[in-house]
Amino acid sequence: MSRWGLPLAGLPRLPGGSCTSPGSGWKDFLRQKTRGRWFLRSKSNYGSWCLLPGTPAVKILMPALSPTMEEGNIVKWLKKEGETVTVGDALCEIETDKAVVTMESSDDGILAKIMKEEGSRNVRLGQLIALLVDEGQDWKQVEIPAETSIAVPAAAAPPPTPSVTLAHKVEHHPGKLQFRLSPAARNILETHGLDASGCTPSGPRSIFTKEDALKLLEQKQKGKPVAAKPVVSSLPAQQPGVPSATTPLPASRPPAPPVSVPGRPASVGTFTEVPASNIRRVIAQRLTESKTTIPHAYATADCDLGAVMKLRQELAKDDIKVSVNDFIIKATAVTLKQMPDVNVTWDGEGPRQQQSIDISIAVATDRGLITPIIKDAAAKGVQEIAASAKALAKKARDGKLLPEEYQGGSFSISNLGMFGISSFIAVINPPQACILAVGRTRTELAVAVDDEGNEKLQQHQLMTVTLSSDGRVVDDELASQFLERLKSNLENPVRLALS
Repeated sequence: MSRWGLPLAGLPRLPGGSCTSPGSGWKDFLRQKTRGRWFLRSKSNYGSWCLLPGTPAVKILMPALSPTMEEGNIVKWLKKEGETVTVGDALCEIETDKAVVTMESSDDGILAKIMKEEGSRNVRLGQLIALLVDEGQDWKQVEIPAETSIAVPAAAAPPPTPSVTLAHKVEHHPGKLQFRLSPAARNILETHGLDASGCTPSGPRSIFTKEDALKLLEQKQKGKPVAAKPVVSSLPAQQPGVPSATTPLPASRPPAPPVSVPGRPASVGTFTEVPASNIRRVIAQRLTESKTTIPHAYATADCDLGAVMKLRQELAKDDIKVSVNDFIIKATAVTLKQMPDVNVTWDGEGPRQQQSIDISIAVATDRGLITPIIKDAAAKGVQEIAASAKALAKKARDGKLLPEEYQGGSFSISNLGMFGISSFIAVINPPQACILAVGRTRTELAVAVDDEGNEKLQQHQLMTVTLSSDGRVVDDELASQFLERLKSNLENPVRLALS
């Protein structure tokens, strides 16, 4: 043990140095910071350096801020290094797969070191983003943990060469992948020490997906070797007398011009890779999941909004401002209350009838589409729905939604009428069973019968709505009945005030 209380045995040494007993001449010392760690040396013995233990720190890791989050982006740090932090203080803003969420501190102390700077992208769950030390400690001497490197597993023995013609010969390097990994697949491979270099990805754009990684893990657990799938040539069998693709052409024959293949870029460099946000990637994943796993059925109806427009004018006289979309949300919620069989979700095993009518409204943001939820919409009045929708839309565009404000929901509404769209079809937001697509209000002439039985032309303000429903839960008859009831509620808005 040295005079300053440091153990001499087992201390790391600088090259050429040693950590020996200082003797009686060690009274004044020098400190030097090397590779982020402090070393101590006596002025009278320049050959000996001893490592000073750094200030112990609390690790701040990338948290899971939503159930489907796999990685996040550091948008902004709200605390600087050296600032005091208490429990509940906002540390930083993190972009998740749903929104930009503020991360709060769960400990007291001093923010000693920011490991992931602002703008850091694709930071995986559990990865170190900052270090916190106790108050009173020297935060500048915080001990930075050594980075752990993931060992690349040894490549398995190559399988026997299959007796098939390969379309393209791809040079294989053990441990070096020829394709991209999804975040979930990368996590599985690193956790279980798997090598996917000999596998064939099944995802779009040759992405190795989570399902591919799970199959690889299952094969490893069963002790089966993982072999690369050969790509069988689509060329016809070689005919006698016809030169093969590998036969050199005569020198006098010019090379064939390049052939344009539909769906592929003409040459390298003709496109620009655009980085996708976490929200955009999750939207793409969920839309693909919805269209490939949910049997979509569609039904359309035209609703006359003349009575709604008159009621809006009367409310405006009393300075009550509500939109047509607010009436649509209220009418949908009332219809779901009248027809609870439509207020259902599908959990993979079967339908679940939801007790609360929670309407998800689609809001377009700079980072992508997000669906904040108006909770218990059937119990709210139109004016209360208007206030909730306005507040949620603003928070969504500012990226300030809380997880509980966009997770869940039992029914979705997407309104593109404000953009001049007459009608469209929306994709179901799983695990919900239905989504209502709302078009613009348009004026049409139609024959109407007055109280005396006389026919005359009248202007009608019509709106087209299209219901996308999960055929496993909501059949065509139930969907038609729902639209008929919704149409009746919208065309008689007084009923909404009584519900």
